[in-house]
Amino acid sequence: MKSQIFINLPVKNLEKAMAFYTAIGFVNNPNFTDETAACMVFSEEIFVMLLTHDRFKSFITKEMGDTTKTTSVINSLSMESVAKMNETANNALKAGGIEPTQPKDYGFMQQRSFEDLDGNFWEVFYMDMSQMPQQ
Repeated sequence: MKSQIFINLPVKNLEKAMAFYTAIGFVNNPNFTDETAACMVFSEEIFVMLLTHDRFKSFITKEMGDTTKTTSVINSLSMESVAKMNETANNALKAGGIEPTQPKDYGFMQQRSFEDLDGNFWEVFYMDMSQMPQQ
């Protein structure tokens, strides 16, 4: 079995968070979803666990961060094309997210960012390795 990553995010409203992640292309796995958590699948290797605040707090010993005031992590997802990157970011905005930074063009890499309904920070990017500057 390949290694997998599970990103656990605290959310205020589980139903709204599920709708947001569905709108940007994630699919719910009902086998790992209940009234306190939802497993949202991006790929065979990448999953986002949406957890109510109480459920999230049951896993930690420190104070839960306030994503409306601070950013502690940037979650980045590579996309298969610039079009898919833009589609994902635009869908995030249509679903109620915000775009906190301007799109970036590094020549070999295009990048967009968005925050979900709870202020969790995401970047989506496309890299064309054939355009990567040689050292």
